Amino acid sequence: METNQPADIILINGKIITVDQDFSVTQAVAISGNRIALAGSSDHIGKLSGDDTLMIDLKGKTVIPGIIEGHLHPETAAFSEMDEDIPHITDIGKLLEWIRDQASVKKRGEWIIHPKFFYTRMRELRQPTLAELDAAAPHHLVFLDGTYGGMVNTRAMKHSSFAGAGHPGIAYDENGRPTGFLKASAFGLLNRPPVRQPAYKDKLHALRVLLQKYNRYAITSLCSGWYDPETTRMYHDLRSSNSLTARIMQHVIFPAQSGVLSREMVLESLKELGTVTGSGDEWIRTGALKVLLDGGILTGTAFLREPWGEKAYDLFGFKDPDYRGILNYRYEDLVPVVSAANELGWSFTAHCTGGGGVDLLLDVYEHVNKEIPVKERRFSIIHGNFFTPESIVRMKELGIYASMQPAWFYKDADAMKYILGDERIKNFHPYNSLVNAGVMVNGGSDHMVKLDANTSINPYNPFLAIWTMVTRTTERGSVIMPAEAVTREDALRMYTINNAYASFEEASKGSIEPGKLADMAVLSEDILTCPVDRIKDIESELTILDGKIVYSGGTIFN
Repeated sequence: METNQPADIILINGKIITVDQDFSVTQAVAISGNRIALAGSSDHIGKLSGDDTLMIDLKGKTVIPGIIEGHLHPETAAFSEMDEDIPHITDIGKLLEWIRDQASVKKRGEWIIHPKFFYTRMRELRQPTLAELDAAAPHHLVFLDGTYGGMVNTRAMKHSSFAGAGHPGIAYDENGRPTGFLKASAFGLLNRPPVRQPAYKDKLHALRVLLQKYNRYAITSLCSGWYDPETTRMYHDLRSSNSLTARIMQHVIFPAQSGVLSREMVLESLKELGTVTGSGDEWIRTGALKVLLDGGILTGTAFLREPWGEKAYDLFGFKDPDYRGILNYRYEDLVPVVSAANELGWSFTAHCTGGGGVDLLLDVYEHVNKEIPVKERRFSIIHGNFFTPESIVRMKELGIYASMQPAWFYKDADAMKYILGDERIKNFHPYNSLVNAGVMVNGGSDHMVKLDANTSINPYNPFLAIWTMVTRTTERGSVIMPAEAVTREDALRMYTINNAYASFEEASKGSIEPGKLADMAVLSEDILTCPVDRIKDIESELTILDGKIVYSGGTIFN
């Protein structure tokens, strides 16, 4: 895209990591309007300056394409701390202290609810006991919500519909008494208060603030894991007021229906949605059709290839020796959904956290592939977590993408190794095996709750994620399966050009090349050469989206 017209912005005297096909590195880049005009030497690019050109001397700093966040939940995260801060809890003692503090300020009989609590992330790697919860808040109703499982105290059980329930989602001890642990299927028994709904303008403000926080970490595009009409309206309203500081793609959850579904029923249901993958524009677009296939690894509800085992039974409270987790869809239920989506041009994906779910999903993908090849649809598996050599080969043959969350490795690899043992942990987040096999790996965080980049559930700092992929180091300081580490270059690809491929946008973003959208960031460190442990502390000093500066910090203009 050679041009003789003066550029609007020129960045010179830096290290421009283009992430193009050759992963070339150059010195300068010129921006005209919302597009990249040219990248090259400082002398060459400097000649494109005019009277109105903003010249930015990088003084050796590194520039990367804007980070594309592959999977997260900004809507719930943005609203999660509107009423009060959610504590960052790392051990049982701090949990009980927080519960006691809440009890001291709440009226007797009120609920104390932690909206996203995983006790497998506690230093002690155990559940709080029912006695501990009761002692901390004897006059209050306690619920620790872990999405696919949770804990309640005795008063909460008495207040709710637990008496004689005999519900399969309730864990019992050897004497037949509830332990306080619940699967999500039993959450409906809880007589919880209705969730307060903030005013629309307040939610709009909260979402705008969170997007600006993302910009601080070089994020310029994101894929939301959950579409709903109100949040889509919010993104459009932010765009109308020139306040949208990230490009948005939203996956669409398949509308739940009771009974056995025929392919014809699914086709009709999907046509009624009035959208399909790729609908929209470069700012707001429709992503894949998505189902929730199983539960979660942190609550013992992910569907594994083998039974969870004795340590999991002790940890989660379910004693069935054949228990492998939960499945929301059988093979015969899922085939018509994926087949209809494939026919109508949808990309397809699934929340799938266990290896048994991975194998089931690949079985379905292979079946549908015989009808209409799926490779061009760029089907994926969100999370996956456990990929065997056999499943990796199948993914490569079908062109299935692995949408992975390194924050889960950082936070949870120690717990999984403790529960599953040295052999099964070998298949947990095998980044290097996936890359070497030619499987497209997409980086994301699954950010859900809290606003801080490093203490959120889950942390959305992409440089922390890149660091853990490069070092295989966990939050507890363990190094697990170091042979599955990847290079800095491959990790950066997962958060840039690979995610552009996942959304069919590789021609317009994901690398710094002439003609592409001018989305990029100036980093506080050289991500390719800085001491490895400083990667996790990188932030953006300047984030550019659509040719405009949306975040400025550090020393770039000093």
